[in-house]
Amino acid sequence: MHFYSVRYLILIFLFFNLREAAAQETDSVKTITPVTVQAFQQKKEATTAVVRRVTYEPPSSKASLVTAMNTIAGVRMEERSPGSYRINIRGSSLRSPFGVRNVKVYWGGIPLTDPGGNTYFNQLAFNNFNSVTVFKGPASSMYGAGTGGLILVEPPAEREKGLGLEYFTGSYNARHILADGTWVKDNYTNTVTYAHDESDGYRAQSAMQRNNFSWNTQLKWNSQELTASVLFSDLYYQTPGALTLKEFEQDPRAARPKAGAFPGAAQINAAIWQKTITAGVTHKQKFGSYWSNTTTGYGSYALVKNSAVRNFEQRREPHWGGRTVFDFEKKWAETSLQWSTGAEAQQGYSTIRVSDNRNGRPDTLQTDDDVTIGTYSLFTQGILSRKSWTYTAGVSFNRSRLLFSRLNEYPVTEQVFRYNNEVAPRFTILKKFRPADLLATVSRGFSPPTVAEVLPSTTIINPDLKAEHGWNYEITARKALLSGRLRLEATGFYFNLSQALVQRRDSSGADYFTNAGNIRQKGLELYASYARYFEAGLPDHLNITANYAHSHFKYQDFVKAAQRYSGNWVPGVPMNTLNAQLDLVLKPGIYTDINYYTASSVFLNDANAERAPAYHLLGIKLGYRKQIHAVQVNMYAGVDNLFNETYSLGNDINAAGGRYYNAAPPRNYYLGAAIRVQKN
Repeated sequence: MHFYSVRYLILIFLFFNLREAAAQETDSVKTITPVTVQAFQQKKEATTAVVRRVTYEPPSSKASLVTAMNTIAGVRMEERSPGSYRINIRGSSLRSPFGVRNVKVYWGGIPLTDPGGNTYFNQLAFNNFNSVTVFKGPASSMYGAGTGGLILVEPPAEREKGLGLEYFTGSYNARHILADGTWVKDNYTNTVTYAHDESDGYRAQSAMQRNNFSWNTQLKWNSQELTASVLFSDLYYQTPGALTLKEFEQDPRAARPKAGAFPGAAQINAAIWQKTITAGVTHKQKFGSYWSNTTTGYGSYALVKNSAVRNFEQRREPHWGGRTVFDFEKKWAETSLQWSTGAEAQQGYSTIRVSDNRNGRPDTLQTDDDVTIGTYSLFTQGILSRKSWTYTAGVSFNRSRLLFSRLNEYPVTEQVFRYNNEVAPRFTILKKFRPADLLATVSRGFSPPTVAEVLPSTTIINPDLKAEHGWNYEITARKALLSGRLRLEATGFYFNLSQALVQRRDSSGADYFTNAGNIRQKGLELYASYARYFEAGLPDHLNITANYAHSHFKYQDFVKAAQRYSGNWVPGVPMNTLNAQLDLVLKPGIYTDINYYTASSVFLNDANAERAPAYHLLGIKLGYRKQIHAVQVNMYAGVDNLFNETYSLGNDINAAGGRYYNAAPPRNYYLGAAIRVQKN
């Protein structure tokens, strides 16, 4: 049977079974508390068409966030090798050959995205967060530049007091330690976490090691709250490089071999050394009955060394900034008004030195650049609610300035890039009908080129890149049954993106970027969840969720040199993805998590001449959790990729010479144990 037919049958079967379960439900089932988020300052039950939370306990190994993030329809997280992440929210990985770009990321209100538009998401370890909230679609009306979405990471600042220790190991000599402690006294809370991760990796030249430390402290008094946070990460991971189809089929575990004048990945120890530290303070205060203010100031520093096939790059990237928001909230009978206005600013000064690579060490200097980047955003938004209607209108004014100075060429000249006067509005209308809730959204997003796009790994500054921008339209229907225990949701969207930035790769694997005219992104996202608690019998509770995304992304008008790509499919985005999860817990403490994920084939270049095949992944986790007085014990074992699929995760799009493929691990196993001591 055809792959798409199988997917649709699975989806239809799941929805009908959820409906049948709803019809048979009894009054004894406990109510599930609705999810509440703070995105866009809307302090009410979230419309899950635009946000989704990743819970603290994943359905797979805690060694990677990939499985947990891929449970969200429209979100695709990829791992080219251990420690090398990409995040795609509705197609945004077009601009991310590696790392996370064009997606704004905040950790407890502190921006992890630097003013140049890059985010070192791999600095985060598993115990750095309680949950992750993902906003799909442009977030420029409140969070500055970006067309690819928003990720809000909630740090472990408000855990119950106690100590926790966890160790787990797995295939490819993987070893992981997670430790945390929380102390609470009166209105003062301290939380400290430590994580150690290391693995030899499935492929040659794919070992990684990371040490991570975080500290969060919170003090509350009268109508004020002060939070201080520190996040430090020391990460080393090897980069095996992409393979051609022939190399991938012959030996998917191999690293990129020597080709012509370019050495192999192992020969020059292709790897990244990355140290990052971020510290910030947030102050919240209420003024009377209606007004409040939240102000955050932060500083960050990244030291990155990259031994690549083409060259050896060294970057020092300090940046700092702040965000302040004034909120007004008042209710009159059945009417309420929320109004927020504020500003966010960031400033960074980077030095980027690129040298010849001699056996994994820097040699003759190629370029020496100083980069100054400043950006700021002014925003305001109002939310008016009356009975079953909610109206939201917001707008931001954004400006950024990028300055390059190449110090090794005389006379030293400066190149200045300005992206000014970009206004980004957002409008939503929510109507709560008896059959279902309907939400309509119109928003505009814009995103200037990042530092890594204007100055890519070819070291050639591209002065011709333009900011991408576009209008997004979407509508969501949401239905909750059985006091919220059964939730069904469907979202359709259309995003018309102009001057879209896309990535190319030359024969050495170096990336460069170009504007691709217009892209029409049309899609459908479906979500269903069902939860049942059992007061009698062996089962304690059952959770079933399903997420499906259909992405119809095509170039509308894209001509580059003699090549015409108008009407072609956008590469790197599967047309269909489906995730289904089952979580069953028995009263004695035995539990199991089953996670299934499938993605259709993807085109690998703009010409649509090559494509990577579809794949199906199944993971099963079995564990035992027991509470003994103040001590909780958790033991578990699991297997990922049970079907033993050979597939590529994190393809190199538009790569020269057909070097598209980064092999993911086949069937692999893990085993772990955790203990938590709670204090009164």
